[in-house]
Amino acid sequence: MAEKKYIVILGAGESGVGAALLAQKEGYAVFVSDFGPIADHYKKDLEHAAISFEENGHSEERILTASEVVKSPGIPDKAPIIKKLIENKIPILSEIEFAGRYSKAKMICITGSNGKSTTTMLTYHILKNAGLNIGLAGNIGKSFARQVAFENFDYYVLEISSFMLDNMYDFKADIAVLLNITPDHLDRYDYKMENYSDSKFRIIQNQKQGDVFIYCADDEETQKGLLKHQIKADAFPFSIEKTLDQGAFLQNDHITLTLHHKNQESFTMSIKDLALQGKHNIYNSMASGIVAKVLELRNETIRESMASFTNIEHRLEHVARISGIDFINDSKATNVNSTWYALESMPGEVVLILGGVDKGNDYNMLKDLVKSKVKAIVCLGKDNKRIHEAFEDDVEVIVNTFSANEAVQIAYHLATKGNTVLLSPACASFDLFKNYEDRGNQFKKAVKEL
Repeated sequence: MAEKKYIVILGAGESGVGAALLAQKEGYAVFVSDFGPIADHYKKDLEHAAISFEENGHSEERILTASEVVKSPGIPDKAPIIKKLIENKIPILSEIEFAGRYSKAKMICITGSNGKSTTTMLTYHILKNAGLNIGLAGNIGKSFARQVAFENFDYYVLEISSFMLDNMYDFKADIAVLLNITPDHLDRYDYKMENYSDSKFRIIQNQKQGDVFIYCADDEETQKGLLKHQIKADAFPFSIEKTLDQGAFLQNDHITLTLHHKNQESFTMSIKDLALQGKHNIYNSMASGIVAKVLELRNETIRESMASFTNIEHRLEHVARISGIDFINDSKATNVNSTWYALESMPGEVVLILGGVDKGNDYNMLKDLVKSKVKAIVCLGKDNKRIHEAFEDDVEVIVNTFSANEAVQIAYHLATKGNTVLLSPACASFDLFKNYEDRGNQFKKAVKEL
């Protein structure tokens, strides 16, 4: 009998454990290695499946004999073990690439620097309500690989980050959505915007005529990328700045979706009826709407779903109104651009809670919005020097705090009736919290204790 192919999974979070379970089901010999500790519930999954694993370090000799390696998207290419794998010419795949081999489902893949979680969730909501047999995966919920192993969906909506795309080669998106490209994670791309943009454009690789590419016609970096990358798929742009012959556009506060193929009637909807408010969410709703029209869903179904959607936790989530002050949890905003979007969609004056682990942020893009909307900044992080330097001329009050409780108490005292206290940190959370969810949950708890 032929010897089993030996595969190593690096990282034992949801993505890694899902890949391990699928690999075992497909007949591979599997070894899982995590540089840090493995959460108890994932250890139970691995033990239950009798998959061998290690934590708190990598055994090089066991890893370097693999025929291929599935890498967690969080592991950077400059990690020593990855450098060794590259030297040894061992193929490194993302979990999405690996799982895609074993699924015949139609893939709807959504990427972009901002709005991808919201757009993925909204798209899933519309398609599920229309009765499609559909899975939701990628950066959200249960891993794609785990679902390919144990479920049987006809469609998947996948939220795909640039880190996943970097290790995707043969995988193809039947419908690819590129929302926007703005500076983020540049530390992983040699601080070159072009490298990051190229990574995002991998969403269209392997597409051919008859596949679909949906993109934002108003996004500058996307426009530059379109000149450089050949689009073979049917392309549908969306815009709020100009009317378009086909795709989606905004006119007189109404979204119009028009696709010329298959004699479909146009779809229109007032932006006042959308569940998601704010300029950036018009873009997200347009992108999801085009996906729904491509799949020939009824206009009534699309309209109902767009009106009934509730957003994900930690993304512009309304926590409470206390003494006329609104508290908004946008802890998922881990880059400057997300914070820009959040500020842009706020009515009235804002007390902004910012800070954490700074990924080489350029705060310049926030300056105009901070000048016009922000009355005070509350820093929540160990090192707030760069925030002070960036905004000391624009805001009268900048205060340092070192816990969610302290940040909320101070923000509450600085705010007055009609103001919004917005947690939109523009930074990662690892200095004071486990992750952005932990930061958001501590913020919500502190608000409820006011």
